[in-house]
Amino acid sequence: MEILGTTLRVCVDDLDAAAEFYERLTGTRALRFERGGVRVAAVGCFLLMSGPESELEVLRKVTATIAVADVDAAHATLTEVGAKVLAGPVPTPVGRNLIAVHPDGSVFEYADRRAV
Repeated sequence: MEILGTTLRVCVDDLDAAAEFYERLTGTRALRFERGGVRVAAVGCFLLMSGPESELEVLRKVTATIAVADVDAAHATLTEVGAKVLAGPVPTPVGRNLIAVHPDGSVFEYADRRAV
């Protein structure tokens, strides 16, 4: 599995204000989308999320998003080394992802940019 980078997940009350701050901080424009009632803005290495508390409660359990070259390869490696895949791989607005829990209990999202 080839790991390309990590995205920090940040739950916010005001997505527009937070996106403006992070755009100025990183010097990059936000890529915005909505998924499952949660509004999202990806800005540099930050993934800002805003929405109903019931949805955010689940999202807060995921430590970080790890960018990989191929989610299928990540799935194979994770399974081989003892992680448990909880969901996915599934398509997203920008590629595919899966959620896995590591043997130590840490939960991570693994995502690629491969169109389906």
